[in-house]
Amino acid sequence: MIRGLYTAATGMNAMQHQIDVTSNNIANVNTSGFKQDRAEFQDLMYETLNYTAGQTTQTTRNPTGIDTGLGVRISGIQKNFSEGDLQLTSNTLDLAIEGNGFFQITLPSGETAYTRNGAFKLNSEGTIVNGNGYELSPQIVVPDNVTDVTFGTDGIVTATNSSTGDSQELGQIELADFINPSGLTPLGESLYMVSEASGDVLTGDPTTDQFGGVRQGMIELSNVKLVTEMVDLITAQRAYEANSKAITTTDSMLDTVNRLKS
Repeated sequence: MIRGLYTAATGMNAMQHQIDVTSNNIANVNTSGFKQDRAEFQDLMYETLNYTAGQTTQTTRNPTGIDTGLGVRISGIQKNFSEGDLQLTSNTLDLAIEGNGFFQITLPSGETAYTRNGAFKLNSEGTIVNGNGYELSPQIVVPDNVTDVTFGTDGIVTATNSSTGDSQELGQIELADFINPSGLTPLGESLYMVSEASGDVLTGDPTTDQFGGVRQGMIELSNVKLVTEMVDLITAQRAYEANSKAITTTDSMLDTVNRLKS
């Protein structure tokens, strides 16, 4: 019976992690470029009371054995990098990736981070930056004397010279991709860092190889499905309650045993 207390406790702890993950998904349902998390679980080791195929007589063996499970634990949190819906904003500097790939962002430390959030802006020097002021990489600067900045699906950035009316190229957006995007390390601020699990970064121009195209005036929404998250939240809550009930039931049984003497 004591085993039941600890087993149910592992279930409550696991469901608390599930609720934490689901709550974070719901909180970010309107976060541009956010990718849904999914908690994954594994059963713990088993206590073997009678080995499978153990000898029962000289001529027979136990066909199943007696193995008692000791609970559950969280084994990982998987990022779902499926593409979110694209929303039209008509903002010149809002960009979305239709297909695979990440925008590259230069952090203040000089390291490169990666994001699907394409809500870009201009800083005081005309450089394209994200909402935190981190520069898009490779760096693209929009001069004061140009108008009608255009981002092609192939990532080429052009504008019209306001003095001459001629079109001029400002730069080229380069996308990044990974063999295992789920292995990227999340930093917050819709940014990810490369890790040993993600594999080496692969870079290329939009619409080439495995890279998707760039869509101007659009933003990628979160891929969180609110209805699914609410169902997961209710399921986790009920499982938490069931494990709690298992603890109180075991406690009641122990109380009954303790009262046998009296």
